[in-house]
Amino acid sequence: MTLSREERETILRSKLFAEIQPEQLDTLLSCLGAELREYEPGSWVIQEGERVTEVGLVLTGNARSLKLDGDAEPLIISLLERGSFLGVLLAASRNHRSPVCVQAQSPLRVLFLSAAQLITPCKDGCADHTILLRNFLDSVAEQSLSLNDRIGCLVQPTVRKKVSAYLTRLSEEKGTREFTIPLDRSAMANYLNVERSALSRELSHMKADGLIEYRMNRFRLLSL
Repeated sequence: MTLSREERETILRSKLFAEIQPEQLDTLLSCLGAELREYEPGSWVIQEGERVTEVGLVLTGNARSLKLDGDAEPLIISLLERGSFLGVLLAASRNHRSPVCVQAQSPLRVLFLSAAQLITPCKDGCADHTILLRNFLDSVAEQSLSLNDRIGCLVQPTVRKKVSAYLTRLSEEKGTREFTIPLDRSAMANYLNVERSALSRELSHMKADGLIEYRMNRFRLLSL
C-alpha cells in the first residue's frame, strides 16, 4: 500500500490517530488490516443494507451519504471530504448494516481499517492501541453530534432558518465568516430538503436584507 506524504498527514491529523507518532503509523496500519481503495465519481462506496465491518477514512476526494426512497430525490444525509470517516457508528453497533448509501462525487481514495481489530484491545496491551480505542470513542461521539447538526437543519420551520442554521454551522466549523460550501444549488436544496427555486429565492432575499453575500458557492456572513 503506497500512501503519499499528504495522505499520511491526513491520517495523522485525523481524530482517530491523534497522539500517534509518525514512526508508529505503518505498524498500526498493518495491525489494523488497512486497505486502500479507489472509486470513480458516481460509484458506490457503500450500498444501503450492506454489512459494514470496516471504518473508512477519506484521504482524497469527496463523497456523500444518501438515503434512497424509490423514485424520489435522494436525501443527502452528510457530506464527506478529506479527513471524513465512514462507518464509525456502524463499527460501534451490533448489526453493522448500513442504513444509507455512500457515493463518490469525485475521484476518491479511502483507507479502510478492520473494525474488529480496531475495537478489540491489543493482546499485548500496547499504549498505541489504547490511544486508538480512546480516539475511536471520541470519533463515535463526533459522528453523533454531526448527525444532530444535520437534524438541526432539517427541523427548522422555514427555508431562511434552514439556510441560516447550515451556514452558521459551517462558519463555526471553519472558524471564519467567509467560506466556500461543498454543494452546488441543487445539492444544497437537497441537503436542506427544500425546493431549489425556493432556496434560490430565499438566498436572494437574505442578500437583499444584508444578512449574507455570496457568489456561486462562496459565502460571507454579515448579520447572521
